[in-house]
Amino acid sequence: MAAIASQIVLHPTVTRTLKYTATTVGRDKLYRAVQYFSRFYAWHLLRKGDKEEAARWAALKSHLGTARKLLRIGKPAEHLQSALKAALATGPPAEVILAIARQLAYFVYLSLDLFVWANAIKFIKLAPETAKKVAKTSAQFWLAGISFSIVNGVLKTARLTAESKKLRESRPWGEKDLADEAARETRLAAVKKARLATRRQLTIDWLDISLPASSIGLVNINEGALGILGLISSILGAQNQWRSVHGSK
Repeated sequence: MAAIASQIVLHPTVTRTLKYTATTVGRDKLYRAVQYFSRFYAWHLLRKGDKEEAARWAALKSHLGTARKLLRIGKPAEHLQSALKAALATGPPAEVILAIARQLAYFVYLSLDLFVWANAIKFIKLAPETAKKVAKTSAQFWLAGISFSIVNGVLKTARLTAESKKLRESRPWGEKDLADEAARETRLAAVKKARLATRRQLTIDWLDISLPASSIGLVNINEGALGILGLISSILGAQNQWRSVHGSK
């Protein structure tokens, strides 16, 4: 029995999972996936008329949302740093400006979200109208951040596609310089990797944009659909973090 237990506990998959969940981002992505599944499932149960069971899942969704806000306490500073790094980076001006705008929007969104969290746990007390206004403004900046990210992703995809096409067409015929060819192939592989990452982020952004848009009343989407959209984007985000922790293989 001890041998079987050790094989299970020390299995490489368990080890890799523990390493993943040891990261704050990894835990957040896991909690987010469960939160949005709970949102969908509570909606599904309500449609079936099972109010008692739906209340359990709705409570889980609510508490996970509060817990995730706690995990994000240091995130505003991270986004402020990222905005500064983007400002110092070289690149197409439009993409640099959009990257800075995205980071600043997320900085404001997550800063205001701290007040929402503090009010929810009764650490501070906001008037009901003030609490609603802070939550709505937070969601507006979340929407702005995603919108900047989408526009930036579209511009970056177009640029990388054009660069990839140019590199493929520049392939020499006949006798060629091996060093130049190796450099071209390396750059082509880097562009391909960047295109895939950009497209993946665009997919996540398109899935997520309905969440703040629904919160501020720009669109009318039911809780079930929002739960599914959030769940899918959470899984994609979790996969990105898994690759970041363990490598692409």
